[in-house]
Amino acid sequence: MSVMSLLRTLLLDVVPTIQQTAALALGRLANYNDDLAEAVVKCDILPQLVYSLAEQNRFYKKAAAFVLRAVGKHSPQLAQAIVDCGALDTLVICLEDFDPGVKEAAAWALRYIARHNAELSQAVVDAGAVPLLVFCIQEPEIALKRIAASALSDIAKHSPELAQTVVDAGAVAYLAQMLLNPDAKLKHQILSALSQVSKHSVDLAEMVVEAEIFPVVLTCLKDKDEYVKKNASTLIREIAKHTPELSQLVVNTGGVAAVIDCIGSCKGNTRLPGIMMLGYVAAHSENLAMAVIISKGVPQLSVCLSEEPEDHIKAAAAWALGQIGRHTPEHARAVAVTNTLPVLLSLYMSTESSEDLQVKFWK
Repeated sequence: MSVMSLLRTLLLDVVPTIQQTAALALGRLANYNDDLAEAVVKCDILPQLVYSLAEQNRFYKKAAAFVLRAVGKHSPQLAQAIVDCGALDTLVICLEDFDPGVKEAAAWALRYIARHNAELSQAVVDAGAVPLLVFCIQEPEIALKRIAASALSDIAKHSPELAQTVVDAGAVAYLAQMLLNPDAKLKHQILSALSQVSKHSVDLAEMVVEAEIFPVVLTCLKDKDEYVKKNASTLIREIAKHTPELSQLVVNTGGVAAVIDCIGSCKGNTRLPGIMMLGYVAAHSENLAMAVIISKGVPQLSVCLSEEPEDHIKAAAAWALGQIGRHTPEHARAVAVTNTLPVLLSLYMSTESSEDLQVKFWK
């Protein structure tokens, strides 16, 4: 008799603590790798967990939700198996539980299901999870706020329609209000969720802007946490990329100067969304490109080009400089006077430069 079968039997034990311990053991096994998670599915354990999830005490509910989370995280196929056994309705009911730990465990499971693809995310939406996740971000427990924001982010990322569902549930206003929360992990989840909504369309980006995220989001660019800085830059990038009007709004609120300062205060991939944001702003018009120049964006991009070791960051900096310099001779001169052109030529000629990096010099 296999370990999975033995544990399945223990799930039916008359002693509650044995049931909980068996569920926890299954969760830890499933969490380890996808083969063990698949074994949980093949042993027909999921239906028993789903049934018990609705009937048992809060300790068992947390353990059972952990198993579903551990199985669902590995692949869309395993997440679909959870959906097929009817777990979503029960998990959504758990989001209304009195115990915050049960809500948190259910939100984790729903997040891991939703993050894989649009179809699974839509299944989570159809089960009624989004309004309850919005309630969860209003709860006092920081851990619950974090995972609820993360789940909303993973739902919104797949399509404009799913992002609109998050907006329609009123999530954006509550997320925007929490940007000043001192918890760094919560802030980086909130910024991620707002970015995932903003990226899809002009209308969605405008809805995020209308939630009065400026100038509050600019304070996140000065945060000590690198993830908060990176996600704040990403949010501003996703807003600015859509239209000249949205880019102008970013300029008017001091966003370009703040992003340039942020790029100067960090290294590596944390710089990347800020570099891209400057390129998107500059691409829209001569005036916006000049705003980047006036804010001393060109010298900072030149520094990134020279000192960053990763080709993809160099490529982004080269692209952004190209977007600034392409408009007029005056714009081109602003790039040239920083002594960037010899660096660009050197990188282009280098046999160690990637194809993507070399291509960026022609764009």
